Amino acid sequence: GTHHAYADHGAGFCVFNDAAIAARLMQAERRAARVAIVDLDVHQGNGTASILARDDSVFTLSLHGENNYPFEKEQSDLDVALPDGIGDADYLATLQGALATLQQRFAPQLLIYLAGADPHEGDRLGKMKLSMAGLAARDETVFAYAREHKIPVAVTMAGGYGRDIEQTVAVHLQTIRLAGLHAARWSAR
Repeated sequence: GTHHAYADHGAGFCVFNDAAIAARLMQAERRAARVAIVDLDVHQGNGTASILARDDSVFTLSLHGENNYPFEKEQSDLDVALPDGIGDADYLATLQGALATLQQRFAPQLLIYLAGADPHEGDRLGKMKLSMAGLAARDETVFAYAREHKIPVAVTMAGGYGRDIEQTVAVHLQTIRLAGLHAARWSAR
């Protein structure tokens, strides 16, 4: 989830942009021609948006805090700026709409999912109010979308700055557990 790094410089504690590199590698290896990056970190993936701007083979989707870093946003293919204090229900409805728009506009062959822990209500920098159950529903929404459209998913951890580090770890572990369940369902199909 090092989505702040640009092609020519690091930013926001990120040196290399793992999502952009992974997308390019999968294309170079001919594993997927059309890659979607679904960035659900609380901060906009400005480096990813910059690197992949004007590239019709990669779709960048970012749900992020409107009033959060970076304060000058780059343009993703689909940016959804969310208000401070957004809770589970509104966030999930917005995510479902964004994924529907992604599918209408792009139809990816691979999905790279940046699963930020920083939308959690206990995060020091996030400004959002998603509960653990809301974050589980977020992850399940992404995995269900991928399963429905038969899109393989690569998951990466992203930001998390909890007041209690155990909460941040719990959010990431929950995502990993749900990704494992998704992988088992994928294998069983």
